[in-house]
Amino acid sequence: MTSIACVEQAPACRDLFRYRVIKRGIDITGSVIGLLLAAPLCPFIAAAIKLTSAGPVFYRWRVVGEGGRPFLGYKVRTMVANADALRPQLNRYNERRGPAFKMRNDPRITPVGKFLRRFSIDELPQLVSILKGDMSFIGPRPLQVHEWQQCTVYQKRRNNIKPGAISLWHVSGQPPAFDDWIELDLRYIETWSLRLDLAIFLKSIGYILGAKNR
Repeated sequence: MTSIACVEQAPACRDLFRYRVIKRGIDITGSVIGLLLAAPLCPFIAAAIKLTSAGPVFYRWRVVGEGGRPFLGYKVRTMVANADALRPQLNRYNERRGPAFKMRNDPRITPVGKFLRRFSIDELPQLVSILKGDMSFIGPRPLQVHEWQQCTVYQKRRNNIKPGAISLWHVSGQPPAFDDWIELDLRYIETWSLRLDLAIFLKSIGYILGAKNR
């Protein structure tokens, strides 16, 4: 069925394949450069975390990737070591209005973690996930497994492509409602293009340098 559709729409299929190849090339090149640039900062980031809070430097992040396949990614730890265990106590303060959790003044975030988050430094380990092919620089924001399981079939369409470190949601004012977040992800998939990726990337520079991560 898929192959017949592809024959009937051969030019569109070739364009999609070309786009995927170029996008993957950008991801590989960009992640290698990013890791090389970040390497000198890593000892200082690790020392700041270890000296100010007990626990590991990295947070293990089990999320859902392309096709609904889960993978294990990493972030720089910005919360207390037992943050996941404390989460149920804070559910009533959830500002996301949906299965995903977001609390602006989350008491689990450490002082160093607050700084790291503000400038998206905690996202640096995602460069490894991008290099491995689990993620892309631009794409729908990855959901954790328990969040994805609560999505409708319609919402799970967001996983038709790889999740991204930067998404359309990031540069669109970060609307708090979960449904709005998902709709932005689906809009990105429906209007997929290198031009859109470039526009999101350029906007993300101001987002990061302006410390707009919340």
